[in-house]
Amino acid sequence: MSKLHLAILGVGLIGGAFGMALKNKLGDDIFITGNTRTQKSIDNAERLGAIDKGYLDPIECVKGADIIYLSTPVLQIVPLVEKILPHLKKGAILTDAGSTKSYIARQIMNMLPENIYYVAGHPMTGREKSGVTAANKDLFKNKCYVIVKDTKAPAEVLQKVVDLIKLTEANITTLTLEEHDRCASIISHIPHIVAAGLVNLLDKNPNDLEACITLAGGGFKDTTRIASSNADMWADVCISNAEPIIEHLSQLQAIFSNMITAIAKKDRQTIHDYFVESKTRRDMILEETKDKYDLI
Repeated sequence: MSKLHLAILGVGLIGGAFGMALKNKLGDDIFITGNTRTQKSIDNAERLGAIDKGYLDPIECVKGADIIYLSTPVLQIVPLVEKILPHLKKGAILTDAGSTKSYIARQIMNMLPENIYYVAGHPMTGREKSGVTAANKDLFKNKCYVIVKDTKAPAEVLQKVVDLIKLTEANITTLTLEEHDRCASIISHIPHIVAAGLVNLLDKNPNDLEACITLAGGGFKDTTRIASSNADMWADVCISNAEPIIEHLSQLQAIFSNMITAIAKKDRQTIHDYFVESKTRRDMILEETKDKYDLI
């Protein structure tokens, strides 16, 4: 039996970690090609063992591939699929790591011929650093990996993707497209927007900037860690998952507005309840997930 040919389009943090994890488990039983925008990135990906051979041209990268792993910024995925689709072999499987699902999935499903398949996915993992040099083989380990079943892929195709993801030691869960996008907005997208807002708040107070930086300790560092994430990625996420993000930002705006009112009125009970409720909920989440997932 010939070895599995995996093509990774976008060998950055996620794509690179996926390649490293599978190469670590399968060794010579898998051949991994990769596509990046620069020769330097290709050289790094090959050197770090994320891919066996890199290409600047995505079409060359996917020729003969059994599974194509799409891990570029969200808004690049659909145009990339349009570009490579005529060059995929019969029976090829597309799967993606996009942070939003409905925007991508519906467009891809509408363009696929009968003999090419698509399984939507999203690894709930990452780091504040980007690029393949920030990747490692354990990035997916004990993290939640969402698989969306409602993309019309046959059961045997879905199982092939699931079996491959299991090799990364991620914990797989299934959601609908809409469930994923709503939940990802609350759990991932809004926190990134808020973290960036906290850092941008410093720029709104230039006279105190130097003193604030002097005072910044572990709390500020931990709370704003994800503000160092890739800007291209998060701009695409906001545009492609706009409706849930706007809804949840509006809800957060109302929460903050209530706190402003309570603080202005020196309403200690309301302020106290705000912190008690958040602590109670967070402690519950940590307890419920401690044996299932490593939260990021």
